[in-house]
Amino acid sequence: MALSSLQEGKESRVRCHLDEVLDLHGMTLTELSRITGITLANLSILKTNKARAVRFTTLTAVCDAISVTPGELFSILPK
Repeated sequence: MALSSLQEGKESRVRCHLDEVLDLHGMTLTELSRITGITLANLSILKTNKARAVRFTTLTAVCDAISVTPGELFSILPK
């Protein structure tokens, strides 16, 4: 059985802390969108933990724009 079939219907344990990180850096989602060229809709999906996947190019653009690492942006909940 494929991994995606096993994960269907299960909520991801990965959490994005984009809201908190933006607050710490005094930046709005709109500013981040303007700087990165990523749409507000896509950033909002990431911010609200509704994203099922993140492209490396998106992750790199966000991290570069707010000077953070992926480890500062994401965490994983315990099993």
